[in-house]
Amino acid sequence: MKKIIFLTICCSFLFFNPLNAQKKTLIATASMMADMAENIAGDLIEIKYIVPRGQDPHLYKPTPSDVIMVQKADLIIVNGLTFEGWIAKLIDNSGSSAETVTITKGIKPIESSKYANSFDPHAWMDVNQVLTYIENIRNALIVLLPEHELIFRENHDIYAAKLKELDAFIFEEIKKIPESQRILITSHDAFAYYGRRYGLRLEAIVGISTEAEVQSSDIIRVHKVIKESNVPAIFMESTINPKILQQIAKDSDVVIGGELYADSLGDKNSPASTYLDMLRSNTITIVEGLTKKGISKSEKLETKDSINPIFLYGIFILIFILILFFIVKKLNKL
Repeated sequence: MKKIIFLTICCSFLFFNPLNAQKKTLIATASMMADMAENIAGDLIEIKYIVPRGQDPHLYKPTPSDVIMVQKADLIIVNGLTFEGWIAKLIDNSGSSAETVTITKGIKPIESSKYANSFDPHAWMDVNQVLTYIENIRNALIVLLPEHELIFRENHDIYAAKLKELDAFIFEEIKKIPESQRILITSHDAFAYYGRRYGLRLEAIVGISTEAEVQSSDIIRVHKVIKESNVPAIFMESTINPKILQQIAKDSDVVIGGELYADSLGDKNSPASTYLDMLRSNTITIVEGLTKKGISKSEKLETKDSINPIFLYGIFILIFILILFFIVKKLNKL
């Protein structure tokens, strides 16, 4: 009888142990916000995100699997500021009853100079602003799982310290760029918060949304900036087709300084697999591109499908030599 009671207690512990209970699920719209949440939630909550790494959130079209994922969520965190124009409809279609938290609440956004009541959503590009992001995430997690409040607060404080360290690192790195060369030219206007915080002048081909079409006036403006300010390098972005930027680099005789990450983290093997790594990688790339000494302006980043002319010339010479060889061999036989 004692053995039966003991086995019953053991089975009850295994099946009803809180550690084995299904975890709550947090859904973020984009990968960088999911990464922030992971740093605070630890392994207490399952973290997922909607827009896959490497894809453009501005242009993203939700899938049926996204509807199911959102429907099952216990908490949804969004950037807001018109970043995810599709999110409200997705939540409505899913029938989700999860709390939706806008994690830019408390941030003073950069207003559009062209459109009324329109804001730049890329506030995460300023590391100091992310302190507000993670405070909002922490508070939302405490409401969701109040029994783990102390853990969330401790994780938040550890992550906040890392953010402050990164913020200081960026300031020191940007100082390495001569003031006259602190001009950042990118595919779209995602770096305004970064530029405002760390002292860079921003010039982008298109505005804050990648949905905007490139105008000839934008290309003329960028060419003019490059020429007048002697800009040494321009930068492509990981989620945007680089062809127009590459053409501008070619026409203006400047180099492409490298690839920057703005609207998405890179994959797990990239230098931008986490939010901290993303901002660190961007900063290193920008500083190296704008301070490189003695770089040949002909050293442009080639498109993947382009062929080096020198390589073609070499093949032509080799074919010519082979043809000549066979002709001489034929003549000798005669």
